[in-house]
Amino acid sequence: MTVRPFVPWPDARLRTAADPVEAVTDEIRAIWQDMIDTMEAMPGVGLAAPQIGVLLRLAVVDASEARGQAVRMANPEILHASVQLRDHEEASPNLPGVSAKVSRPRAVTVRYLDESGTPVEKDFVGLWATSVQHQVDHLDGRLYVDRLSKTRRDMLLRKARKLAR
Repeated sequence: MTVRPFVPWPDARLRTAADPVEAVTDEIRAIWQDMIDTMEAMPGVGLAAPQIGVLLRLAVVDASEARGQAVRMANPEILHASVQLRDHEEASPNLPGVSAKVSRPRAVTVRYLDESGTPVEKDFVGLWATSVQHQVDHLDGRLYVDRLSKTRRDMLLRKARKLAR
């Protein structure tokens, strides 16, 4: 089990779009396992590779009650998002001590490569969908605070700066 450290905000890697994964290899599978170990140690419901300083389009999501149901995704791409929105209090270990309610589509259809390198299209609903969208934002160099009004975002980032001191 390897729990990796989080890249602290405002590190530029959190604002950098991650590179596509060329092929699912044993090295990629090892990164996914470290990501799952790190996510479970938080504990959280998802993690994107840039959050631990790996600038590859890799994400893991586990919003199950029992845990141990992590979905490993390489190059996730949202193909369809529902019109119906869902509010959820979001946070990030890269920006500790702050959180905010974010509205996102309640359901999404995502295409990605699974742990065997096979293309998969899967529907995610509820917390699963929220987490997948949150991770895809990280892969695109965005944070959940970017989805807030400028006033709310500035307030949260001021608080995060103060807590980091």
